[in-house]
Amino acid sequence: MNRRDVLKAGFAAGALGLAPSLASAQVNFSPVPKGWRTYVLTTRVEPTFATKAWIPLPTFTADDWQRPGTTTWTGNAKVAERVRDPKYGAEMLRVEWAADQQNPVIEVTTQVQAQNRAVRPGPAPVAPLSDAERQLNTSATALLPVDGLVKETAEGVVRGKATDVDKARALYEWVVENTFRNAKTKGCGVGDVSWMIKTGHLNGKCADLNALYVALARSVGLPARDVYGIRVVPSEFGFKSLGAGSANVTKAQHCRAEVWLSTSGWTPVDPADVRKVVLEEPPTNLAMNDLKVVAARRTLFGAWEGNWLAFNTAHDLKLPGSSEPPLPFLMYPQAEDKQGAVDPLDPNAFKYTITARELTA
Repeated sequence: MNRRDVLKAGFAAGALGLAPSLASAQVNFSPVPKGWRTYVLTTRVEPTFATKAWIPLPTFTADDWQRPGTTTWTGNAKVAERVRDPKYGAEMLRVEWAADQQNPVIEVTTQVQAQNRAVRPGPAPVAPLSDAERQLNTSATALLPVDGLVKETAEGVVRGKATDVDKARALYEWVVENTFRNAKTKGCGVGDVSWMIKTGHLNGKCADLNALYVALARSVGLPARDVYGIRVVPSEFGFKSLGAGSANVTKAQHCRAEVWLSTSGWTPVDPADVRKVVLEEPPTNLAMNDLKVVAARRTLFGAWEGNWLAFNTAHDLKLPGSSEPPLPFLMYPQAEDKQGAVDPLDPNAFKYTITARELTA
């Protein structure tokens, strides 16, 4: 898709139906709140050469869907401290080993409670965002522009939509219709929305596709944010692509998104997972009218399953104690050696294991 095609697709999006077929009722995907589940997430870092590490903690707090508990750690680091980014509140464990430390290791464990979400716009407004929160969540970041072609595209998508709910839903449907999940994308992607829009390559993984939604929403004045986290257990609704496949969740990171609506507050939105269902849900490469896809598309605007833990919503994050440039986001453990940053997706350069388990009575 080239630049002109992107715009055409955006302007045509207003003609899309905003309610998927009721035939999706034949597939049960209804993650309504029904009680808290308790998980234990453990990250064990054993760097070969690195002397510094930063481990994201699942300590994002939301009264209705995530309640973090205790965080503990063991290891042989000379420094291990829990630190918080002042702008977004992202928490991490900052670790530093002595240069001559043999077999450096740190293991950090956090207990977290989570539950399903189902947020539906109501008839009355909720308490508004503060001016500071609105400014933060409608601003551009290094990889999420909110002007130029991004704004032009979004304005075409929402043309004729009067309410924030209708605008948010139209953007969601547009992203679902005009993107695809690219299995060759490394990790969860980069989230470079400017490159995606300019080139028309509207593909990638969750950190790309949901970032596209966030940038489009922000460009038309809808507060929106990426929420970076990790899947911890299988889907209770049988979606193999939307849950962790085992207790080893080292590669189960997933970025979700939220949009602020005047009658429902922060509202879950995950067009990237709709595209994941299309590509990966057995038997794979499903048609858009497949009942699993229709069910996912209907559900993932306004709801998500509580089998996932949130780390933070940070962009352009400067790691404390690091001399490296800011990170686009913090979703994987990070490390540095004397040459600088270590690739967190290269197991030969940086060894870590993340495991998850559910505590049951």
